[in-house]
Amino acid sequence: MNVAVVGATGAVGETILRVLEERDLPIARLGTFASRDRRAAVRFRGDLLDVRATTHEALRGFDVVFFAGGEDASEQYAPALVERGSIVIDNSATFRMRDGVPLIVPDVNAAALQAEHRLFPVANCTAIVLCTALRPIRDVAGLRGVRVATYQAASGAGRAGLDEFLAGERAVAAGDADPEPSVFARPLARNVLPEVGSFDGTGWSSEERKICDETRKLLGLPQLAIGATAVRVPVRTAHSEAVFLETVRATNVAELAAAFEHAPGIVFHRRGIVTPRDVEGTDDVHVARLRAALRQAQDDKAQDDKAQTEFALWCVGDQLRRGAATNAVQILELLLSKGYVAG
Repeated sequence: MNVAVVGATGAVGETILRVLEERDLPIARLGTFASRDRRAAVRFRGDLLDVRATTHEALRGFDVVFFAGGEDASEQYAPALVERGSIVIDNSATFRMRDGVPLIVPDVNAAALQAEHRLFPVANCTAIVLCTALRPIRDVAGLRGVRVATYQAASGAGRAGLDEFLAGERAVAAGDADPEPSVFARPLARNVLPEVGSFDGTGWSSEERKICDETRKLLGLPQLAIGATAVRVPVRTAHSEAVFLETVRATNVAELAAAFEHAPGIVFHRRGIVTPRDVEGTDDVHVARLRAALRQAQDDKAQDDKAQTEFALWCVGDQLRRGAATNAVQILELLLSKGYVAG
């Protein structure tokens, strides 16, 4: 199997290479591409590889092409690759909401993948974490509504965002002035920014729109009532989410906890907390603080045993891995398992 990674020198691209190596996929030839030629710029299976400038001609002959950069490259090259018969797995938002294009998170909706599909957008990183946590609840008791506040890592803004955050942290620690922000609207070090993406005329950010739209598509619930507030926080690579939800059928914490403990891609914590630093560099979504809604001020632990429809939870996942690179590679693994790509 011949595989290419476009955007190989970026944060997501380098992580895709790492995950491909870790999971030992049957790659006969690997091509690494970016906006320009670079010598010995990335590492794979112990070797330093040259990175080539991306062109239509350079991408010929690859069975699978990962796009790990911005939307421009996907728009420019993906349609021709699909037309030639290549599989395209695209980490940009370009094709996610296109009719007829599946949005796949293998631990959520693997059945949506069909043999005729050639183009596979990777969902929004925050939506991947959210839907992985929501799927067991949907399957057990249905979902009527979801409200989520997200606490999103600097890496969600790419290598430039992560570098800007870390430079700010160093400046604050040294007692120096904050570097002038260029990626974020305000300095992120020791701060939180309730602005992820651009705002529309109604006050919703582009990130919040993506979370809502893609969650409905991933869960197959086009009428799901959902709202989101997206916040950038001074964390390196893991996103966290506080989720408040309403089920269709009355259930209880014990039933939902059992569903989480048997769900793929999830580590469930019955007690205690889990933080972004705990999950950096890992591939699972961690779910903790599952609890029933408090109905009265004097409610106590007995509330957990009562059947009801309103619950809250906390979930955390590494943005670069679970929210991007690992999900992209898992799509390829799913294609291989179904025989839709020759290994």
